[in-house]
Amino acid sequence: MSGSWLTETGDGALILTLHVQPGAKRTGFAGLHGSAAKIRLSAPPVDGKANAALCAFLAEVCGAPKSAVSLVSGETSRAKRVRIAPGPGRAECLRAALAGAH
Repeated sequence: MSGSWLTETGDGALILTLHVQPGAKRTGFAGLHGSAAKIRLSAPPVDGKANAALCAFLAEVCGAPKSAVSLVSGETSRAKRVRIAPGPGRAECLRAALAGAH
């Protein structure tokens, strides 16, 4: 079962639809924002720091190397799409992290 914020592509990669709030007290999932997963980031939205922190956070959550996570769209927007390379159990880890945000 995939939520509307998490889509699996034909090659097994994951595409995440996210709403990102930079400059928060701490980094973590914060539930849903419409059809997107909301993520709070402690990094400021300057010089790509929030995007780098987002990719590092998602890699850590799903046990992937940082190189497996890439920003697809939304470089300067709060609405972002992120691709995570195929790997075992990654979708489950992300769903569990979001579920734990409630």
